Amino acid sequence: MPSGQNVSLRPSTGPIVSTTSRNGEARLELLGGFELALHAPPVRLPLHAQRLLAFLALHGRPLHRAYVAGTLWVELSQDHAHSCLRTTLWRITRLPLSVVDATSTHLTLCPSIAVDSCELEECAERVLYHDVAPAGSDLHLLLKPGELLPDWYDDWVLQERERLRQLRLLALEAAGERLLETGRRSEASIVALAAVCADPLRETAYRLLIRSHLAAGNLAEAVRQFGIFRARLWRELGLEPSAEIVELVRGAAPNS
Repeated sequence: MPSGQNVSLRPSTGPIVSTTSRNGEARLELLGGFELALHAPPVRLPLHAQRLLAFLALHGRPLHRAYVAGTLWVELSQDHAHSCLRTTLWRITRLPLSVVDATSTHLTLCPSIAVDSCELEECAERVLYHDVAPAGSDLHLLLKPGELLPDWYDDWVLQERERLRQLRLLALEAAGERLLETGRRSEASIVALAAVCADPLRETAYRLLIRSHLAAGNLAEAVRQFGIFRARLWRELGLEPSAEIVELVRGAAPNS
């Protein structure tokens, strides 16, 4: 939706703010769709208020008011954009809990608000930068599907959506490698399959999946997954799998 059109103060038709959060805390959920959960009666947020909260959450630092207004209402004049920002902030102050820290120059999401996309990023960094098998809680976060703000098409959303997607894929593959190293082959297969589902043309994910099946002694399943990948790669891109993955399967099944 064009940025300059989200200035209506009419409440949205569906419930946007839940009465309670899942873990007893104020939460902003952006993966799979926008949801703000607070300890209070529900308040329905219009789209322009949702966009402001999401924008602040995804940046994770204080932002100058002029930058926020100019990005979210890019098609409007500077004065009109600032007016829309002030109106949106007023709307947000009607919430039963403070969610935005505002000064005369800068805005930031209140640090007390937990954000699921930030939790996913922190989880991915733990997996990528610690050379140990991932904890169960981190595996749960990585395996949980959910695209960042689906059906939102602002440039700042698209860029962050792709960055998080790639970060999650890298973390899934790193987690799978560590699980294989520690003999947790079934979990490695589950993690690898999640990576394949997130990107069905990603060869590194398929290599991990095939290796996990081979490690578990499931030769037929490894060969089957290779066939699926080879057919999909040719059908969608007109490409053949790399020599590395071919040799991986050939070495395990000489007659394949």
